[in-house]
Amino acid sequence: MSGGSAEASPLRVVVADDEPLARERLRTLLADEPDVALVGEAASGTEAVRVVLSTTPDVLLLDIEMPSGDGFEVLRALPPGQVPVVVFVTAWQRYAVQAFEAQALDYLLKPYDRERFRAALVRARQHVRLVRRAEAPPGRLEEMLSALAQADSPLRRLPIKADGRIRFVDCAAITHVEAEANYVRVHAGSEQFVMRETLTHLEERLDPRRFLRIHRSVLVNLDHVRELEPLSQGEYLLSLTGGVALRTGRAHRARVEQALGLVPD
Repeated sequence: MSGGSAEASPLRVVVADDEPLARERLRTLLADEPDVALVGEAASGTEAVRVVLSTTPDVLLLDIEMPSGDGFEVLRALPPGQVPVVVFVTAWQRYAVQAFEAQALDYLLKPYDRERFRAALVRARQHVRLVRRAEAPPGRLEEMLSALAQADSPLRRLPIKADGRIRFVDCAAITHVEAEANYVRVHAGSEQFVMRETLTHLEERLDPRRFLRIHRSVLVNLDHVRELEPLSQGEYLLSLTGGVALRTGRAHRARVEQALGLVPD
């Protein structure tokens, strides 16, 4: 890891991918980012190890399936003190759990767009700042999931650990989220997922223009609100896609009316 102040030094990046077009896309995206220096490229596992050792980058954008050593073999070959922040860039979702167990910071699934790439780079830059300030990075899988889900821009896909795997749930498909003690139940179409998370923390990570707290224990995706029925004492009954009906809390009346463009009586 390179030394110096994160604010003063550019983010040093190495790209390792056996596909020339994939490397070209990463090169183009990196060129559009301020204070980023592409210090090396590799087209195989062996070459990736050599480039990382010779350039000491802050961040390694690493493909998984490559000749002469896959991405995980690359990380095992690097000395512990010379492993940069790793963002896997791959077309295969099945390696996600293994990637986070290898302490990867993020997992870009091809094809990804510019916004998703930028979110990963922002997260990597923040992580590098912590490392440069000698603050220990998180190591457990659950902490990796938390790091994956946090970015300056709102989440587009929510990573949820389920049955030893990580499901990436499209936030646009989420109709509502309900609090259950120290857990939340995420409803997305006909599927439900339980996360060890507080509703308040999840609310902070989701797009505030789309998700609204309508009750102390319920968060709703406004895009899925189909009908509203006024009830007594300042409450409403919201009907969502899929036939779900949810009651709003009186304390949240003003926020609900403002978000839905209602004019209070």
